[in-house]
Order: sequence, then structure tokens, then C-alpha cells
Amino acid sequence: MSTSSFLVGATLVLVAASPALAASIGFRETETGSGGDRPLHVSLWYPARGGGTLGIVGENRVFHGIEAVRDAVPDGQDHPLVVLSHGYGGSWRNLNWLAGELVAQGYVVAAPDHPGTTTFNRDPAFAAEIWERPKDLSRVIDAVLADPALAGDVDASRIAAIGHSLGGWTVTAAAGARFDTRRFAEDCAKGHSPRACGLLQELGLDNPRVEADLKDPRIGAFVSLDLGLARGFTPESLNQLGVPALIFGAGVDIGDLPARLESGYLAEHLPAVTSTYVEMPDAMHFSFMQLCKPGAVELIEEETPGDGIVCKDGRGRSREDLHSVISAEVIDFLGKALAKPR
Repeated sequence: MSTSSFLVGATLVLVAASPALAASIGFRETETGSGGDRPLHVSLWYPARGGGTLGIVGENRVFHGIEAVRDAVPDGQDHPLVVLSHGYGGSWRNLNWLAGELVAQGYVVAAPDHPGTTTFNRDPAFAAEIWERPKDLSRVIDAVLADPALAGDVDASRIAAIGHSLGGWTVTAAAGARFDTRRFAEDCAKGHSPRACGLLQELGLDNPRVEADLKDPRIGAFVSLDLGLARGFTPESLNQLGVPALIFGAGVDIGDLPARLESGYLAEHLPAVTSTYVEMPDAMHFSFMQLCKPGAVELIEEETPGDGIVCKDGRGRSREDLHSVISAEVIDFLGKALAKPR
């Protein structure tokens, strides 16, 4: 759950992608709901067939960017859709690296910046409406399905959601998990997850509206990347959740966010037949974010002391290696969960 100001320019991807691969990744930014109470900035990656301008998407002096073709023409084929949800204080850029990998496998990918909890909008009134985050994903799905000009044609029967940190909570709720404010408060009183519990009022986790049914039935699979706030989900709702799930936990605790009490809680209560739990012993919470450039830790520490942790990984394994494992697991999981019926 990073608050680093460097996330404003963050993005990433496969460094040194081949020219052919880069030319096949289209990228576009758009707005939806501009006239409403909660406008969304949405970024889209999609299989492309020409047009547009090839360049690096989102690079800054700390984070790498990915090569893609801005405003490219969609390839005209039907593709499954993946919606992404960023963590607290992050943005669409944080999982940009994974979006590039997914497009290479034939997916359309869309990611909103969640108002109130994104680098670009830290309005506390929006932040205190955490129940709106899953609805943001539903609105993005609506927009992409309604307008093929954005990213091409999408197969509405093959939609998945992936989220990191608070985004992991978001996709789990969107898949059908139900939150219980009393359960969460009682768990916090036991001191189980201090970092997550410290956000109770800031995110509106004591508001009965967070207990609403936030499920989007169009989501046919979800992936959680080291989520927080999991312990407020009721075991009953998790046990009844039939949507295929892939749950990642970071084996190296950054402090007060242990995987066994968060991602492990999901793994314990989700149906064993439809869920897979992967705890990565060499990963830290921020290992699921974009690749950092050499010297990034020092640069971040100069501006916001303590935030250099966003570029640190556990036990000597490179973030690039970790991403290779993560993307392989995700692609294999989605390929099975969203397979076309024969």
C-alpha cells in the first residue's frame, strides 16, 4: 500500500520487448462517467494491428516503462477481458508490466484509477467509500463492452479481475465475497493485522454500506496479489464463492501484513476445488509492482524517506525473476479458468 510520490510516473513492463511484440500491444487512455459523481480515468492495453505511435508507456527516473503503441487500431478479433485494480495510493501503472504479458497472450486489459485511493486523486471523501472500488471495475467492464472502438471486441463470457494489495480486496469483493464490519472490528481488537486495521476509518470499513453485495456475475475468475483487509470477509461467503481463484501471498512480511493472516485467510476459506494458493518465499508486498531502475531506492528515499521499500524484494531474488514466475502462473490459471467451451 504505497504512498510514494514517484508512483505518479510509475509504469512498467517487459524491459527490452521485441519490436514485433511491442508493435502488437495497443495502449489507450480514456475517461468514463465524466459527468457523474465518480469519474474514472481508465487505461487499456489490447492486441493491435497497426496505426498509432510506438513509444514507452509511463517510464520515469525510478520505474521502467513498457513499449506499446498509443491509440493503435485493435486487431479486430474477439478477446477475453481482464480488469486490473491497483493498491492504496497506486495507479493503473503498477500492474502495467502484467498487462503487457497478458496482451501478448491475447487478452484485452483495462485498469481504472480508483478515486480517493490513487496517486492522482487522494480525496478522503472518495477514499472512505471503499465499496465503490468493486463498482469501478463493473463500470469499466460496462464501458469496454459498450464501445469496441476502445480496445476491440471482447468476449463477455470470458472476463477476469486481478488486483494487488487493496486491489486484491477489490477483486475478491467483486467476485462475490461479503464483508462484515463487526467481524473486522473484532478481529482488529485482537491485534491480528495492525497495518490493515489502521485503515478502518480512512476507508470506511465501519460503514454498513461496505457489507452490500458487490458481486459482478460477469467476473468468471480472479487473481489476488498479496491482498490486505481479507479478514473482514465472512468465511461463509468465501466458502460459497464458486469463481476460480488464484491467490498469491508474499513470503517476506513488510511489517504487520503477514501473508498467513491475509492471503492465507482467503486460502483457508475459499473452496479447495476452485482455488489455488501460491506463497512466494522470496517476494515482498511490493514485488508485484513494476520493475525499478538501478538507484531507485536512493532516489525515492531522498524525496520520501521510508518509501524506498517499494523497490525492495526479499532474499536476493530479482523482481524480474519474480515477475516471470507470477506471470507464468497467472497466464496458466486464466487459460484454464477462461477457456472457451468445446
